[in-house]
Amino acid sequence: MSPSTHVLSSINFSGVVPPVATPLHPDGSIDHPSLERLVDYLVTSGVTGLFALGSTGETAYFTETQRLEIARTIVSAASGRVPVIAGAIELTAPRIAQTARVLLTAGVDAIVTTAPLYTLNSAAETADHFRAVAAGIDAPLWAYDVPVRVHSKLGIELLMELAHDGVIHGVKDSSGDDVGFRRLIAANTAAGRPLQLLTGHEVLVDAMALAGADGVVPGLANVDAEGYVRLWNATARGDWDTARAEQERLNRVFDIVFQPRGLSGDATGVGAFKAAMKARGLIDSATMAPTVQPLSDDAVERIVEILAGLDLLPDLVH
Repeated sequence: MSPSTHVLSSINFSGVVPPVATPLHPDGSIDHPSLERLVDYLVTSGVTGLFALGSTGETAYFTETQRLEIARTIVSAASGRVPVIAGAIELTAPRIAQTARVLLTAGVDAIVTTAPLYTLNSAAETADHFRAVAAGIDAPLWAYDVPVRVHSKLGIELLMELAHDGVIHGVKDSSGDDVGFRRLIAANTAAGRPLQLLTGHEVLVDAMALAGADGVVPGLANVDAEGYVRLWNATARGDWDTARAEQERLNRVFDIVFQPRGLSGDATGVGAFKAAMKARGLIDSATMAPTVQPLSDDAVERIVEILAGLDLLPDLVH
C-alpha cells in the first residue's frame, strides 16, 4: 500500500472543486491580493474543495518558487474551510515527487499528477511512474487524465490496478472521452468505489452526475461558482429538471470561450475566463502568463456582452 493510504479517510474531494485561476499583475508577477479574493469568492460560494496549479491555473508557465507562492496563498486564503489539492506537473516521477514535497510544505492536502511528460512509456511504465510518485510523498495521490496535454490516455485497467493497490485515491478526468469516463465509473462501482472520480467536462456536469461522478472540476467556476454549486446541489437531491436548466444556463456562460479567435488553446480558454473574472470584479487584471497572447479588445467586448445578457456583471467583491 502507498504511504498516503493512512490519510485518505480525512481527505474528500467531491462536489464542486474548481481549478483556481492565477491572477497576474500587468507586469506578469503573481497578484496575491486578487488570488486571495478569488479563493474567498469560491469558498463563500459553496465549493467543496480547490484544485491549485492545474491547467486553468497556468502552472506550466511558472517556476517552482512561484508555484510554492501560489499554493501558499491559496491554502492561506482557504483557511481550512475546504481541502486543497495541488498539481505537481513535471516530466518524470523523481521531479514530480520533489515538486510535490515542496507543495506539501505549503499545507496542501493532496497531490494530483499526470502520466509522464516527454518520455515515451508503456502502460506498465506509467503504472510504475505513479507508484514511484506515491512512494515519494506522504499525502494522497490523484491521477490527472489529460491526454490533450500529455498525449497518452490513462486506461481503465491501469487506474483500477493503481486503486486496488492503494497508489491513487481519485481521478480528475479531462480526457473528453465521455464513454471512457462512464466505463471507469462502472468499473469503480463494481470494485466498491475505491476512487473518487471528478469530471472536468464542465458543460456536461448534469449528465456525469447522473452517471455517478463524485464531482466536477470546472474552470468556468472561476467566473460563476454559484451556478456550479446550484447545479451540483440539484443533482445531489435528484432534482434533474433544475440541474438541467442550470447546466444549460452555464453552457450559455461558457460561450465566452468561443469569442477569442486565432489564439492558442491556453489563450482562448483561460484568457476568456480571466476577461470575465475581471469584468465581474473578481480579479484586477486579465493578464495571461508570460508568452501567452492577450485577447483582442473585440473579444473582450463580446465576452462582456455575454455576461451582461446573463445578468452576471454586478460586482461580487465586497
